[in-house]
Amino acid sequence: MAYFVSDAIDALDLSAFLERYEGDGRRNQPFHPRMMVKVLVYGYATGVCSSRKIAKKIEEDVAFRVLAAGSFPAHRTICDFRGEHLAAFRQLFVQVVQLAQGAGLVKLGRVGIDGTKVRASASKHKAMSYGRMLKAEKRLRREIDEILEQAAAQDAAEDDLYGPDQRGDELPQELRRREDRLRKIAEAKARLEARQAEEDRGKGRRPGDGRKSPRGGRRFKREFGVPPDKEQDNFTDPQSRVMMTQDGYQQCYNAQIAVDSGSQLIVATGLTNNAADSPELVPMVERIETLTGQLPKQVLADAGYRSEAGFQKLEQMGVEAVVSLGREGKKARSFSDALEATRRMAAKLESEEGRGAYRERKGLVEPVVGWIKQRGFRSFSLRGLAKTTGEWDLVCLATNLRRMYVLAPAA
Repeated sequence: MAYFVSDAIDALDLSAFLERYEGDGRRNQPFHPRMMVKVLVYGYATGVCSSRKIAKKIEEDVAFRVLAAGSFPAHRTICDFRGEHLAAFRQLFVQVVQLAQGAGLVKLGRVGIDGTKVRASASKHKAMSYGRMLKAEKRLRREIDEILEQAAAQDAAEDDLYGPDQRGDELPQELRRREDRLRKIAEAKARLEARQAEEDRGKGRRPGDGRKSPRGGRRFKREFGVPPDKEQDNFTDPQSRVMMTQDGYQQCYNAQIAVDSGSQLIVATGLTNNAADSPELVPMVERIETLTGQLPKQVLADAGYRSEAGFQKLEQMGVEAVVSLGREGKKARSFSDALEATRRMAAKLESEEGRGAYRERKGLVEPVVGWIKQRGFRSFSLRGLAKTTGEWDLVCLATNLRRMYVLAPAA
């Protein structure tokens, strides 16, 4: 597979990686970008995602040494290269999808869409709720004031307090630690309040409205831009969110893939910090069209993607959707006449043809998610929505190349 990855990368346009450097791309880079791309893609394809582990593999694994061509980049060099070229890896993913489409591996007759929660590079224990922030902010301000008062009372003995080698006006270590903590809490509070203000504007509220509803009726529980006490923000990766996983609540991102039937190649990706899948149904279909130049004929998805607005939009686009409206094995619900597209979906799922199509979803898209996690990718190495989106594209690029390697003899 190392030779397959090497040949595949050689066939792709790497100008996005080379343009960062002068001339042929080697003058300001001690290692050739093409070699670095091969090592990173092969690493992710074999479940070796850590830059430190990749650097170690280059020293002791034959396949990695072949791809590195006698070079031994340090883990920091590998990490920096990955972080600097995330957008370029996105372009490579697009090239591979189009290459597979040109080879006839991607048909787009039937596509399965699914999402999976991938842990962020941050602990949920590094998060704090808005209510706790308010209490901690008051406590820290009180402690800082007390320390300042103590320092002022001891000015007469400053030589004994600070030592003969200090000027005597440095902040005590205890005070610096509390001020740093206070600053981080203030920044997290501001992020929560900004998010809440944006959400309130979406509901038609405006600053200065107080707690009254713009449409009349019941008053809001909180002032404009004031988050609920339980709303959390993470100090390590503020753009990640607490989401429910099989291991309980964790700090995560919601990663999306669209998989083509038959080849089981990923034809579109997405990443969001919204735990709900339903807003991603239409955007994922639109990404498929952007990447491949055509819309899929049929889209399969589980109940998490149920949305009246999404069903209506796909009908307008001419894409047939087969989306579950509830948990498998449960009795079908009845829907109001206002949910016209949802009622049509319910009728489709009751038909033999609709049930037969939906049965294929689990064997189409869920194995691909399983391959990614079974090979060891269960948490991001990077932080922030933009960087984790780029890393997810790299994961899916590597997964596609591995899948194409498996399909190569049949192709």
